[in-house]
Amino acid sequence: MSSKTSTETPTDQNTHLSVSRGLAGWLTQHATSLAFSCYQSGQLFLVGVLPNGSVSFNQQKFSRAMGLCWQPAGRLYLGALDQVWRLENMLRPGELGNQHFDRVLVPRNAQTTGDVDIHELGVDRDGHVVFVNTRYSCLATLDPRHSFRPLWKPPFISRLAPEDRCHLNGLAMADGAPRYVTAVSRSDVVDGWRERRNEGGLLIDVTSNAIVTDQLSMPHSPRIAGDGSVVLLDSGWGRICRVDPASGTRQTIAFCPGFLRGMALHDGFAIVTVSKPRNGTFSGLALDTELADRDAVPWCGVLIVDLATGDIVEWIRLEGFITELFDVAAMPGVRCPMALGPGTLEMQNTISFEPLA
Repeated sequence: MSSKTSTETPTDQNTHLSVSRGLAGWLTQHATSLAFSCYQSGQLFLVGVLPNGSVSFNQQKFSRAMGLCWQPAGRLYLGALDQVWRLENMLRPGELGNQHFDRVLVPRNAQTTGDVDIHELGVDRDGHVVFVNTRYSCLATLDPRHSFRPLWKPPFISRLAPEDRCHLNGLAMADGAPRYVTAVSRSDVVDGWRERRNEGGLLIDVTSNAIVTDQLSMPHSPRIAGDGSVVLLDSGWGRICRVDPASGTRQTIAFCPGFLRGMALHDGFAIVTVSKPRNGTFSGLALDTELADRDAVPWCGVLIVDLATGDIVEWIRLEGFITELFDVAAMPGVRCPMALGPGTLEMQNTISFEPLA
């Protein structure tokens, strides 16, 4: 891990952002920018590189900002407290926002779901949003009349109830369809997963209902790597792991100093969010012991990990009021994005339209 920072930026309520010395260069070299969410403060952060080579942070408020899904056409989906937001890039080719930003993401639609504790999001081959409905222990999609339309539930869940029974949380899409999910346990009673945080975490194949492995601790964010393996967060251990979907065997890639919740894969790297403990979150988990054995304190931030070596090559760190993050998305081909926030004066005064033919 690099020891020097190149930027320190104040955020709301006395939180400071600092970055590793090479972050701007890494983002430029790998032709991407980042989005990450904080449900604690209800914020969406966009990270890019300004023309002068410094790191840009843009932040907007979205109540309980959680799951993120970036679409190459310039669309960002965001799961929030009781809505799924769709943000669209308003710029035409060659345009810049405020002289610097090559994407300006504007909230154009908010589908109301009610508080179903939306975690991760994906988009299927027909362009429909698929989301993890954690409160009802299922995968769901948006419905024009109802809060949601259920698509799938784990085989051990006897019925859909607002009880967060197994803490279904992570979603991996493949070929435009849900393929793998993670859950903290196979509990089928209200909040039953809370008593199973340290063992019994699941990776499930949605297409076959098969449990690939149940040897995880509070797993999150399954992602399918280029070789067909599943890279996921074994959060109770503080590890990024690779799982063979055929055998269920797992290999540790890296240890990260914090509670892992969100991950994006890009160019052979894992980009992950880490959080500090909340109300004894680490109590009883191996992560607590791992941190003590390494004489380490937990971070809140974003880490970029080389999947080949397990090295943490770059980072963003938040210190102060914000102590927990949720998801992160890579935005390939975007150099410096910004967003507008709902209900802001800037949003009210930003009008765009296609001219008459």
